[in-house]
Amino acid sequence: MTSRSVLISGASIAGPALAFWLRQAGFEVTVVEKTPELRVGGYPIDVRGTALDAVRRMGILPRLRDLHISTRRLTFLDADGGEVASLDPNAVIGGVDGDDLEIRRGDLIRTLYDLVRDDADFRFGDSVETLTQDADGVDVTFRSGRRGTYDLVIGADGLHSRTRGLVFGDEARFHRYLGYSFAGFTMPNNFGLFREGLAWSTPGKGAALYAVLDSEEVHGFLVFARAEAPIEAFRDPEAQRDLIARTFEGDGWEIPRMVAAMREADDLFFDVISQIHLPRWSAGRVALVGDAAHAPSFLTGQGTSLALAGAYVLGHALATIPDHAEAFAAYESRLRDFVGRNQAMVGEGQATLFPATAEALERRNAALRQLTTVPRTPRPEHSALTLPDFPVRAR
Repeated sequence: MTSRSVLISGASIAGPALAFWLRQAGFEVTVVEKTPELRVGGYPIDVRGTALDAVRRMGILPRLRDLHISTRRLTFLDADGGEVASLDPNAVIGGVDGDDLEIRRGDLIRTLYDLVRDDADFRFGDSVETLTQDADGVDVTFRSGRRGTYDLVIGADGLHSRTRGLVFGDEARFHRYLGYSFAGFTMPNNFGLFREGLAWSTPGKGAALYAVLDSEEVHGFLVFARAEAPIEAFRDPEAQRDLIARTFEGDGWEIPRMVAAMREADDLFFDVISQIHLPRWSAGRVALVGDAAHAPSFLTGQGTSLALAGAYVLGHALATIPDHAEAFAAYESRLRDFVGRNQAMVGEGQATLFPATAEALERRNAALRQLTTVPRTPRPEHSALTLPDFPVRAR
């Protein structure tokens, strides 16, 4: 076969996973990533259901099981810091103990990168600036000034995908804001926490402290309901810090200490809780995968699993169908229902763990007190897709 060239924008999870499958099928793969090195920060992530089959087929499931962090408990607190309920996290998220994986985001990204780093051309510190496509290929200009022509371009560049913007237009057309904004950061673990999380709530606001293994740091998280997305703060870190501080002013528990740590954090990540809904995931020779195509929001806990499953399905389609338009259509046809079921796990204003009203918070607390068992089978949404067999070097 004559190999075809594919440019993948984004080296987080969907990008390297797709690069692996395309290399298995003999494609020439370039991965461009705007950050100067792998982005390995962030909260632990979950791999469940269909995604477990995807990583098993990649040969990395044993490695990921070794990296499983096995959080012991999640304790919910009221506005004064009193305990509402202390539970196995799987009882809350619908996970299956002994099967589903919880992994530090950076560990998964490193594992995926190590799997394909020698087979694909990774270019860090650069990004796609312009795309021009015709019947023969896609001409790409990079921010660095470099130029290249590729048979296909895949956007794996996240919720605020530049690739999507260049091909499909303004994000606002596809962005479904779910009514909450959040800030994540790390801070010293001065709380005596070990493999556990604390979740504090008051109507319309929530906070969490999450300790992974015996780290000297904890992940801090502040979330709040807001009718309109705070667009004015997106490009101004100081405006973000001021907005968060004003929102949580006067709250008790450990909130003052968390706000102070947020003020000093050098890894503050601020964004809105939202989903991406597109009428299609490809146009011509360009397609999207992962959050760029169909972000479900972290409230579902399924962003990583959808990215891994989607990378497999797209890779399979391109490996087995010679015409790229037909391959993209097959990819979307196979994956669309799975994505829709997972996105439907949460709707606008329905952040179950951080309710916006006193009545909803009381209902949540009552439900938490009734959770006494851990699921033995996965939520049907998590496993609603069966992966086809991947024919290596099929083309």
